[in-house]
Amino acid sequence: MKNLLLTVLLTVAGLSTAQTEAGEVAIKVDITQKIEPMRPVWAWFGYDEPNYTYMKDGVKLLTEISQLSPVPVNVRVHNLLTSGDGVPALKWGSTNVYTEDGEGNPVYDWTIVDRIFDTYVNRGMKPLVEIGFMPEALSSKPHPYRHYWTPRSNYNDIYTGWTHPPKDYDKWSEMVFQWAKHSIERYGEDEVATWYWEVWNEPDIGYWSGTFEEYCKLYDYAAHGLKRALPRAKIGGPHSTDPGNERANTFLKRFLEHCLRGTNHVTGKTGSPLDYIGFHAKGSPAVVNGHVRMNIGRQLLNISRGFETVASFPELKHLPVIIGESDPEGCAACSIDSHPQNAYRNGVMYSSYTAASFARKYELARLHGVNFAGAVSWSFEFEDQPWFAGFRDLATNGVNKPVLNVFRMFGMMQGDLVSVKSSDPFSAEQMTVSSVRENADVNALASTESGSAAVMIWNYHDDDTPAEASNISLEVGGIPSGRVLVSHYRIDNNYSNSYEVWKKMGSPQNPTAEQYSELERSGQLQLFASPLWADVEGGVLKLDFELPRHGVSLVKITW
Repeated sequence: MKNLLLTVLLTVAGLSTAQTEAGEVAIKVDITQKIEPMRPVWAWFGYDEPNYTYMKDGVKLLTEISQLSPVPVNVRVHNLLTSGDGVPALKWGSTNVYTEDGEGNPVYDWTIVDRIFDTYVNRGMKPLVEIGFMPEALSSKPHPYRHYWTPRSNYNDIYTGWTHPPKDYDKWSEMVFQWAKHSIERYGEDEVATWYWEVWNEPDIGYWSGTFEEYCKLYDYAAHGLKRALPRAKIGGPHSTDPGNERANTFLKRFLEHCLRGTNHVTGKTGSPLDYIGFHAKGSPAVVNGHVRMNIGRQLLNISRGFETVASFPELKHLPVIIGESDPEGCAACSIDSHPQNAYRNGVMYSSYTAASFARKYELARLHGVNFAGAVSWSFEFEDQPWFAGFRDLATNGVNKPVLNVFRMFGMMQGDLVSVKSSDPFSAEQMTVSSVRENADVNALASTESGSAAVMIWNYHDDDTPAEASNISLEVGGIPSGRVLVSHYRIDNNYSNSYEVWKKMGSPQNPTAEQYSELERSGQLQLFASPLWADVEGGVLKLDFELPRHGVSLVKITW
């Protein structure tokens, strides 16, 4: 009976038993060994250009993101206070919230920012409210203000008048107070109390043209205005860059010291409000011998160092930690034409990297004992751009890329994380040292809740070079004996992959209506085989299948 079941499962997976002999990786899951609740740390997204939010493809993608998640998705976006006409461009957006009349009195206009937040709230999403950047009328050095950056420009060209401290900190604080007050009037106090707020973005680099002390002053005045409007509002920071860089890590430490023991610039008392801690963590791909080589190890090292820094403050260790940008590299708006190392973005290398890296974020949080709340994928969509231009995005022209389907898989995993053992183990600590340059990382993340279990398996390697598929021997133990339904979802070059379908069409920049419909379908998460009813005896379900390099599978079992 047992051999018959295995043969049936192999047949459903599209394999024969002969294919499981060489290069096999055994993955054993025990759903009775629970590790911790599986927090939806993946349900966080962000982007530079806020005005894309309410445009055609932006609304479509936000709707899909909200629908794939069983919990409210958090959304972080730059330029919420930037002055301008509301017309988006790469790495630019504006709301024109704050201007001044002829006598220097503040004039507030919430029209555009309301349109942005309405789009989120109407979909059950939560803004991670970024208090920035500096309005032109409030900047201490406003000119030049508007930049016109392109992917071939020097990145530092973006740092113009919006990066400077306010000419009047009291006006800055009052603006934050009025914004929070308006938000409460529009959405209700209980809703706004669920949002996270932050002050600025990456103030340790060119995004902030002031000093460290001026940033602390900016933070204190913003927190004072926010808490004056809503004492239970949640504010944090500093959303500085990679903690693996000692300069950035020092900034993070100094900020935490300020919040604990520094002199508050508003009250003169000791300490500043801090309801969560935020930092960013990136990897670093490169082109090596004509192919893309990722560096997942660098990103995980940055995360580990950040968690380690938080854990070094016993008074703060209980606070939620949010990785405000958590990505393979730093420039979402840089395209393949100008940055060939970003060629990973369209296909399955990005999706497998995402699966492998998020699993290790859970592992590193446990290692350091921190309260890991979320990791923002700085990836959205770029309106009215060429198809598959190579931006770091989740969709192109309204069609989902393979990476979005990893998040659909995560959305199907709930309850508790459970024990997973691979015959070819690769720990997060190992990866921070050597990345994934020798053997592939073939491993899994598993969860269980009442009446179901889910196992995500990936085949990841830093190098985008051809390789043989791995033969997976999966055992899921602890399942009640009886009849179960097995559903196997897949992301690879043949499944859940709009990019490969688009290339087979001849890479059209103006797809026909029929082609567009096919691309839309191919961008959805697809089953690898028809769901199968199976009888479980002895509490163990076995499933053997082949997983190509950079493929990701999700096996969902329900009973």
